[in-house]
Amino acid sequence: MRAEAAASLETGSPPVPTHVAIIMDGNGRWATKNGVSRSKGHRKGADAVKEAIHGAIDNGVSYLTLYAFSSENWNRPPDEVRDLMGLLRMYLKREIRTLSKEGVKLQVIGRRDTLSEDIQDLIKHAETETRHNTRLTLLVALSYGAREEIAEACKAIASRVAEGSLNVADISERTVEEALYTASIPHPDLIIRTSGEKRLSNFLMWQAAYAEFSFLPVLWPDFTRQSFSDAVIDFQTRDRRYGARP
Repeated sequence: MRAEAAASLETGSPPVPTHVAIIMDGNGRWATKNGVSRSKGHRKGADAVKEAIHGAIDNGVSYLTLYAFSSENWNRPPDEVRDLMGLLRMYLKREIRTLSKEGVKLQVIGRRDTLSEDIQDLIKHAETETRHNTRLTLLVALSYGAREEIAEACKAIASRVAEGSLNVADISERTVEEALYTASIPHPDLIIRTSGEKRLSNFLMWQAAYAEFSFLPVLWPDFTRQSFSDAVIDFQTRDRRYGARP
């Protein structure tokens, strides 16, 4: 837990979420609303990523996960996928120095093997360059699907059983946790979805078991650090009982 969050607990003030995850939705609708191409909508959405990062830092959040490209997004028109991959390349090349300067550690979760080799290399470089940063851990979900993540975890556990290093009777929630892409990362306290839609869309389904949700009517390209702060303030009004009675 970050010092800011620990201090809030000691003083009796509302706790800050340790981990915030965002489903970044609405680039296409923003483009239609503003009479521009979907490509421009995605580029404007990339600016909102910076706002989210600054919002997380401003509020003392330790982990921020962004749902950047789902496993289902591969089914979009080839031109749109190509634009998104180009935008990803540009971000990985241009923003890493800024992330390092701001103390942000980058990690990517998802099926990297489905990405082109040059993007995989850029990801490795970015993770290496930022690995010692401690101000904020930024997880970017790329070619990510929660069902696939859970299925891959099951395969890994089954392999351990088959080789004799794990007994079936010893399989627990922790066993599954350790086989997920987010092993060692705390579960999200707050999940934000923009554009007014109210669904998870195959995002962090295991990890979201006790997350609070904030569904914002704002389209992702219009998301600001103030939007982030407003969601955190709303989170601080929630009574989180984790299934227990008061």
